[in-house]
Amino acid sequence: MNTKKIWANFSVQNLERTTKFYKQIGFKHNGDSDQLTSFFFGEENFIIHFFLKDALEPGMKGPIIDTKAGNEIIFTLSADTKEAVNNWEKEVREAGGTIVSKPEEFGKGYYGFVFADPDGHRFNVFYM
Repeated sequence: MNTKKIWANFSVQNLERTTKFYKQIGFKHNGDSDQLTSFFFGEENFIIHFFLKDALEPGMKGPIIDTKAGNEIIFTLSADTKEAVNNWEKEVREAGGTIVSKPEEFGKGYYGFVFADPDGHRFNVFYM
């Protein structure tokens, strides 16, 4: 198989809230519709689409996990410095995200924190 591009699709309850959150923490908007809002992540422009649950679930061919009760996946977002990690933690908190774990050392040379967006999707901001 030779794929040209990969992107992720998450379900959300409120497109306006999701758009506001990701714009506030600095991600580039990739457009929207009445069923989704989309953002670019990283220098290579990895795309994450945030679909309304009712629009995404039929394509999943099964129920979507309750992100408040369990974990689905965690994406790691690379930071350039420890200071950048600390700044991201503040920005996420101010934008309405949940800080799952405060910035901390993860062994020698590793520093980061975990947050959840308003729908419970988890991200790890990491400096190494």
